[in-house]
Amino acid sequence: MTELTVDDAPMPRWVRRAIVLWWGIFVGIFVGYWLVQRLRSLLIMLLVSVFLSFAMEPAVHWLEKKGIRRSFGTLLTFLTTTVGLGLFTYSIGAVLADQVSTLIGEIPDYIVQIENLARDQFGWELDTDELLSEFNEGGRASQIATDLAGNLFEISTRVLNALFQFLTISLFTFYLLADGPRVRRSICSRFTPDRQSEILRGWDLAVEKTGGYIYSRAVLAGMSALVHWITFVIIGLPFPAPLGLWVGVISQFVPVVGTYIAGVVPLLIAVLDKPINALWVLVIVFVYQQIENYLVAPRITAQTLEIHPAVAFGAVIAGASVLGAIGALLALPVAATSQAFLSTYFGRHELIDEIDQPELRRARRRDRPTPLSGGEESPSD
Repeated sequence: MTELTVDDAPMPRWVRRAIVLWWGIFVGIFVGYWLVQRLRSLLIMLLVSVFLSFAMEPAVHWLEKKGIRRSFGTLLTFLTTTVGLGLFTYSIGAVLADQVSTLIGEIPDYIVQIENLARDQFGWELDTDELLSEFNEGGRASQIATDLAGNLFEISTRVLNALFQFLTISLFTFYLLADGPRVRRSICSRFTPDRQSEILRGWDLAVEKTGGYIYSRAVLAGMSALVHWITFVIIGLPFPAPLGLWVGVISQFVPVVGTYIAGVVPLLIAVLDKPINALWVLVIVFVYQQIENYLVAPRITAQTLEIHPAVAFGAVIAGASVLGAIGALLALPVAATSQAFLSTYFGRHELIDEIDQPELRRARRRDRPTPLSGGEESPSD
């Protein structure tokens, strides 16, 4: 009778299953990574649409409670938001276009003034003829319009791509808002009743935090825009209304560095108009920022978006690293929602502070081991 050696023994079934499972996981991860890379733009648009639908949900729900049908309330909210963004973009674009045109036209005069100042005050002779020729007729600066016209096809392609993305996000957002209850019912129907309550609870929490973020930012942006508009009128800065709106919106909706970006545009316009106004712009932006940080913002965000500044800063960096500018914008509401989930599902316990409890401190001192005779120590518990 022939004996089976180790080499002739059949492979155990669990080894075969483990090998098939390992290769299945490997192929699944590879295919998933490939799909994510190919569908990255679509997934980002869906993520933005979900965020926008959560942000607009409180307004649609409020209109629905007033007796307005959800579809019409969604359309009204959507149109109001779109018109507001369009007016903001148009007003800021008109201001920037006018100031850039003015700057290009006045740069030769500025160059001559700098040349005269260097010669009269410091005795320096600067040769600016070549630099001036760039801004005269036929120079490089005068060729900007021609270059833009030559790249018209590329510019048109980018505009159409941006328009397509905007329409896609708008379509997804509109359907997520209009069919919000149906979407929730469709998702919850896949789970057991106890899981359904948890999903609805998390859904409502995400809507509350995202809507609270938009609400708090909108209130702060409106106050900032009004204050800067009035102060810009007082100091005589050109285009005070669009610049006040720019400072208010950018400083609130661009995380971390929004205040600095918002102050650059009015500062440059002040330098072009009256250099002394640039100092006033710096003072206005700095003073209002301090008042907002220490007096206004804590009272508003305490009711809508409770998040530590260090957590917010880290979330913005992480979001920007993953999804770029879109990730930075979505980072704060995502961080606030995650923090709310943790505080909801993971309870906290009170800490025992011995400083505030002298009885506990004395009890521990009494229970502390003491040396025994003969150099021995008391046995530990």
